[in-house]
Amino acid sequence: MSGPLQGVKVVEIAGIGPGPFCAMLLADLGAEVVRVDRAGEAGKAPGGVDVMNRSRPSIAVDLKNPRGAEVILGLVEHADALVEGFRPGVAERLGIGPEPCLARNPKLVYGRMTGWGQTGPYATMPGHDMNYIALSGALGSIGRRGELPVPPLNLVGDFGGGGMLLAFGILAGVLHARATGEGQVVDAAMTDGSALLMTLIYGMQGSGLWAGGRGENLLDGGAPFYDTYAAADGPISIAGLEPQFHAAMLQVMGIDDVDPATQYDPATWPAMRERLAAELRTRTRTEWEDLFAGTEVCIAPVLTMDEAPDHAHNVARETFADVGGIVQPAPAPRFSATPPAVPTPPPVAGADTVATLTAWGFAGGDVDDLLEAGAIRQA
Repeated sequence: MSGPLQGVKVVEIAGIGPGPFCAMLLADLGAEVVRVDRAGEAGKAPGGVDVMNRSRPSIAVDLKNPRGAEVILGLVEHADALVEGFRPGVAERLGIGPEPCLARNPKLVYGRMTGWGQTGPYATMPGHDMNYIALSGALGSIGRRGELPVPPLNLVGDFGGGGMLLAFGILAGVLHARATGEGQVVDAAMTDGSALLMTLIYGMQGSGLWAGGRGENLLDGGAPFYDTYAAADGPISIAGLEPQFHAAMLQVMGIDDVDPATQYDPATWPAMRERLAAELRTRTRTEWEDLFAGTEVCIAPVLTMDEAPDHAHNVARETFADVGGIVQPAPAPRFSATPPAVPTPPPVAGADTVATLTAWGFAGGDVDDLLEAGAIRQA
């Protein structure tokens, strides 16, 4: 392993969405993460959606077996952190909640990933990304004027406001534990996280700079100088928020019938939008890129997932990597002194049960007993 998180050990209780994403971020940067899959999944080959399970071994444990909790608690003794994404109360019923885990390892950072959080009226309700960001005000702010809100994939709740927030919380907790010897529980909720991502927008609203409805403001497609348009061969994005960038765009495009001084006057926006749309349709995205190269214009082609890995900028930065035959985003951010290793493909569930438990301090005889009892499985 290589990367800035070498020496950090994490137990991940397998889940979906934000939990695996959090564990992937930690593993990408060098943390030693053990993924605990369900015993019934042992031998199951990873599918394309499981690329977030990359770069870490998998063990298969039956958490409903009376001895399943014993395995988790044994791992916890050697871990800096644990990641779980059950509904509130489930980990406690399985015998692997914060109390027994912290009793085994007082320095442990116990990371909990949920949509609604561990407390509150919605805490025990089911839900998905869109529900969580709906409650925070994020979803209601995204979409076109006069239309219903548009789900921003599951980027805002599951990943930005969920898994990434939990990874940040776990690392903060590990720093505290290493300084004080005191572990703690990190309660990461996607409602909280997506609200946090909206800090700028709430600040703009409070300052009177976000007075319009959905699709009527500076950053939501309401302003013609911050939106997407159709070029001759596909969509293109422009983002000339500042006057100098907006004026540069008009100048390079040869638009002399739009007064740059009227940029922030909403009364001029409909006509400005029509003028920009008419001009941008006259060239391809590549032609616009070439025209704007080296200027102070904020513009970029809107690429599909098929196109993005082959764009010259992404190729130059190695933004994407082929891992096990699947093209996917490479680890980020970049580190000058401790660059992370190239990711490895996700393993078959339970492929590393015996080897990993042995490496984490379980005696060979104990591993054999757990296999015979059905508490663990080796694929």
